[in-house]
Amino acid sequence: MHFQFLFLAFIAAPVLASSYRFNPLEHSAGIAPYFIPHDPPLDSSPPQGCNVTRAAYLVRHAAIYANDFDYETYLEPFVKKLQNTSQNWSSTSTLRFLSNWTAPVTETHLEKLTRVGLQEARSLGISLQKNYVHLKTPTKVWSSTAQRTIKSAQSFISGFTGNHTSSVNLIQVEESKKAGADSLTPYKSCSAYSSSYGSDQSSAFGEVYTKPIIARLNAQAPSFNFTQDDITGMFELCGYETVIRGSSPFCSLNLFTSDEWLGFEYANDLMYFYNTGYGRKLSASLGFPWLNASVAALDDESSAQELYVSFTHRELPPTVITALGLYNNSAYTEANNVNYTMPEDKINYNRAWKSSEILPFLTNIAIERMSCKSYGFDEGVYYRILNNAGPQPLVDCRDGPGGSCTKEQFHNFVKERDELFGDYNKACGSDSDYPSSLSIYTNES
Repeated sequence: MHFQFLFLAFIAAPVLASSYRFNPLEHSAGIAPYFIPHDPPLDSSPPQGCNVTRAAYLVRHAAIYANDFDYETYLEPFVKKLQNTSQNWSSTSTLRFLSNWTAPVTETHLEKLTRVGLQEARSLGISLQKNYVHLKTPTKVWSSTAQRTIKSAQSFISGFTGNHTSSVNLIQVEESKKAGADSLTPYKSCSAYSSSYGSDQSSAFGEVYTKPIIARLNAQAPSFNFTQDDITGMFELCGYETVIRGSSPFCSLNLFTSDEWLGFEYANDLMYFYNTGYGRKLSASLGFPWLNASVAALDDESSAQELYVSFTHRELPPTVITALGLYNNSAYTEANNVNYTMPEDKINYNRAWKSSEILPFLTNIAIERMSCKSYGFDEGVYYRILNNAGPQPLVDCRDGPGGSCTKEQFHNFVKERDELFGDYNKACGSDSDYPSSLSIYTNES
């Protein structure tokens, strides 16, 4: 009997070990289709004895065909090179599909939502309606003025209301330099911000991780002469083609191994880390206005609005994450050199900062205000943070049920962040006439 148990355990172990399958789409950085990372694996439902009374969401637009930079820098050059090559793809092993592959995106589609994106945004609306069925339907939803954010917001409203869209007013917030911090695109008014920050660090590691890939593919297809930009474009096509066509041959693990996908992800992590993350102190000052305004809105019990949802671009969510102190590689080390945690010549596999989890298409950050009467905790008001439906306990503010934070401690936390990062104009070197705070949730105009 004992022998039989050991034998069964032995044959079961390989089954358990083989149940994991690496998914490239969950390591595609800012091109990842929406998914819920479950990291840490905390229960997304309100903690025992708690009810959500108000919530504020910041949402990146849903999946698009491609953005201008990726298309012009990587996708279009790669496609044109394919059209002009004499390489016989049928003679290769992992690249045979290129013999009859056609590009999924053209210049006319740039920055537009895909059908998958529209459905994702609608599904988010349906999901939030179910989660907050006890809250009043919002009378307003906010969006920046780009077509992709407006369309995402409209599709979200359609899902949330069951197509009764007339009950919700979509407020379009201008993407203007003069708006300062009083917009959903505060980086556009910030002269100290540049979209090119992080590109040097990302490119430096790009040379490291693409070198063996280039050598391997050039051995298969010597007439094509693969470059670093070609490899980047191929990785990006996995995500972009999937949100357009539903799948992509560029996602095949026969083409790129899981180790190579982690290299692509890390190169992107470096870019976002130095562009909108902890690699620049400026980042938190860009994200703090939304955090501060959202907390004020949630605390305003005289307001009839109980759910605040705003749509923006990929630049803003990581800055809010930074303002909250989440996904900080140095959070528990007291290290002075935060940049040391993201080396440019090798992957820090144990890092907290992972762009695939922080800003996939339709990424959403939420602040929930809860009324709790939970065992072992004082009755009262608590706050918790969600990122893509997963609870993210604050490092220095988690004295409540489920990693939440008491009202007093949370307000102290926000005040401390204000003292560190609250001076938007000083951080940006902006004209003092520009608004330095976000007022869209209280400004009737």
